[in-house]
Amino acid sequence: MKTMYASAKILLLLFGTLSALALKTQTLDDKEMTGHKVGDVATDFKLKNVDGKMVTMSQYSDAKGFIVVFTCNHCPFSKLYEQRIIDLDNTYKPKGFPVIAISSNDPAVEPDDSFEKMVELAKEKAYPFPYLFDESQDVAKKYGATKTPHVYVLSKKDKKLKVEYIGAVDDNPKKDKPDAHAYVADAVEALLKNKKVSVTETKAVGCSIKWKK
Repeated sequence: MKTMYASAKILLLLFGTLSALALKTQTLDDKEMTGHKVGDVATDFKLKNVDGKMVTMSQYSDAKGFIVVFTCNHCPFSKLYEQRIIDLDNTYKPKGFPVIAISSNDPAVEPDDSFEKMVELAKEKAYPFPYLFDESQDVAKKYGATKTPHVYVLSKKDKKLKVEYIGAVDDNPKKDKPDAHAYVADAVEALLKNKKVSVTETKAVGCSIKWKK
């Protein structure tokens, strides 16, 4: 009888643990369902750049749109895409679509993503774009970003910023696909030609954003 009671107690504890994990997963899923959607008017922001200056999208008076990338220092996927994000800025900033990179990770959870470490990385890699610290995490929540990297392509129309694409940079993190799709580049190219973006949303693949506890 004691053995049966102990076994039942263990099963109850196991069920409770699994239920907690399921609830946690549901909470993460709920985060993914909020924020900006394709077609929405995007929210501007005012965040501190690695040079100490505050940056907003409204100060880019000549921009036709933006490539907003939620990324970070430590994530292996962010590192895989780092040069590609630099290349996107080098290619499309002269055409009116600059990159704005944002780190929303909580440094208390991931110390490598502190503002001081962001400054070091931006200097080491000679980032040609601003690298902003979303310390409050409000911008990531408003946009609905959940991964690093997570990209939002915006177009400027009538002084408003429209969300044209949300998701991954491409479908080839390891650069091992000869038939890879360059989602962000394709979206910007379409916008530059005044055409509709053919693929407007994909699944962002990367590390989860480290939320404040």
